[in-house]
Amino acid sequence: MSGRGIIIRGLIVLVAITFAARLFYIQLLEEDYKVAAENNVVQKITQYPFRGLVYDSNDSLVIYNSPVYDLMVVPKEAEISDTTTFCQLLEIDREELDARLQEAKKYSPILASKLVEQLSDDLFAKLQDQLINYPGFYVLPRTVRSYNTASLANVVGYVGEVSGKDLNRDTANYYRSGDYIGIGGIEKSYERYLRGKRGATYKVVNVQGIIKDDYRDGEYDTLPKPGESIHLTIDLELQQYAEKLMEGKVGSVVAIEPKTGRILAFVSAPSYDPQLLSGKNLSKNFPELNSNEDKPLFNRPLQAMYPPGSMFKTIQGIIAMHEGVVRQDEIIRTDGSNIGDLAPPGPYNMIKAITKSSNNYFYLIMKRVVEQGEDESQFLDSRIGYEKWREHVKQFGLGRTLGVDLPNEKPGNVPSIEWYDRVYGKNRWKYSNIASLSIGQGELLVTPLQMANLAAILANKGYFITPHVVDKIEGWPNPNIEKEILPYDEKLFDPIILGMEQVVKAGSGIRGYMDALKLAGKTSTVQNPHGEDHSGFMGFAPMDDPRISIASYVENAGQGGRAAVSVASLLAEKYILGKVSRPWLEDYVLEERYLPQNAPRPTLAEN
Repeated sequence: MSGRGIIIRGLIVLVAITFAARLFYIQLLEEDYKVAAENNVVQKITQYPFRGLVYDSNDSLVIYNSPVYDLMVVPKEAEISDTTTFCQLLEIDREELDARLQEAKKYSPILASKLVEQLSDDLFAKLQDQLINYPGFYVLPRTVRSYNTASLANVVGYVGEVSGKDLNRDTANYYRSGDYIGIGGIEKSYERYLRGKRGATYKVVNVQGIIKDDYRDGEYDTLPKPGESIHLTIDLELQQYAEKLMEGKVGSVVAIEPKTGRILAFVSAPSYDPQLLSGKNLSKNFPELNSNEDKPLFNRPLQAMYPPGSMFKTIQGIIAMHEGVVRQDEIIRTDGSNIGDLAPPGPYNMIKAITKSSNNYFYLIMKRVVEQGEDESQFLDSRIGYEKWREHVKQFGLGRTLGVDLPNEKPGNVPSIEWYDRVYGKNRWKYSNIASLSIGQGELLVTPLQMANLAAILANKGYFITPHVVDKIEGWPNPNIEKEILPYDEKLFDPIILGMEQVVKAGSGIRGYMDALKLAGKTSTVQNPHGEDHSGFMGFAPMDDPRISIASYVENAGQGGRAAVSVASLLAEKYILGKVSRPWLEDYVLEERYLPQNAPRPTLAEN
């Protein structure tokens, strides 16, 4: 044999010895092989974190977590020796069991998925003793949301299982099928803070499905990290009182602390008890709530859009004075010929026009803003003036979202030039075509939140802080709050506010007058072509040192000087004075009901 052949044979023998040694090692010494050799498997068990707790502005616990248990299955390992007994144990029939097992197998034959969600206490107790007989099944502890109040449903939202769309949108690849996710309210907008971080344990499980030990003494285990706690700006006692005032009504109430933008109360009526959409209740109650004709799931303060009506005249006055087309003390004589009006003809200055809500006065001053002689053509001149006017209106937070920390906020509508071009033809419209905007009607649409924010702008004489419902996240201030300063002289707000004072003291809002309260505001009878007009009010108190700004809408309730101002005045009294001392007004509000069955509903922005 040649030297080369000896070398090749030697290498072959060496490789064989090496493989034999390795095989001896893994068969007799290697722990992982011993696990597999004994028909054991390593099972990963997800440890779900507690969602963050939620407190109100006074540190009262609003939302907490309650333990529940899911029955999990790993299809490849599942063995059911007696299907009839197993079905009886789970209280389901054979057909349903087969369907659930097939769904689990479709998801993954080797990964665990839910077979039965949120076991009852009795069923959980029975299963604990019986699961030893059913390999491939185990109980996984989880939590669902529980509530210390039946209030705040439209603020807090709810939690449900991730959908296919959620998984497709999850670019960070955080979620897995069966995970929970915030749906609506702060549960959605603060999901990344509230959800926490999953942990995992790895267990050695034998062929009978019995956990024998921790895998590698827990070397790869990770602890779940609880979600971060959130403190709301909402005063729960004030919120509950506001909801009480709106019982039996359709509408909204939003109260804001003007200097901070903190939302003190946020009511969408009618609403629902948030516990109805917690855990297993979600699938049972959601269809009924969703089909309810009074739309309790519809978040009216953010999504219902109405013409602002006379409340809008406060903006008109400031724009006109800023543009220099009218002075606050200038007398304008009206004859009632330009537009329909409940205010009598006669001489008006700015304060009186706000107080008496003269439609003809505001028709004339907007006409001066729009028609400033920038072009010889009346059409082009109106086009130039309207665009300038529109930009002013948007400064007050209309026609755009305010950035509130709740999902699905609507921007309202301040019609664009392009919109009027489509309706009338390019350069074929002028002031007479858009004059209804002068009194807050026509195509103008606002949300109750925007009107509460307008009240804050007036109270602050020219600025607002982003309205928000979350004050602190795990003790840290909400980072998403900004101050927006409007480009108007503070002095321009004085005649508007004095007029608002007179509205409540001696005008259409007198029902809400209380000397100790010093409420200033503006009422609106919001035109509704589908039925009874809506009652609207926007204002703040106290006038000399504003602590609360409020907007209230009561649908199908008629004049703003009735239901809306009454609700707002009582809520302001409760907040500022700490009690309510006008039982006659409270009785009036609580006895009024505006939920006509099968009545036409107002136009709501649902898409």
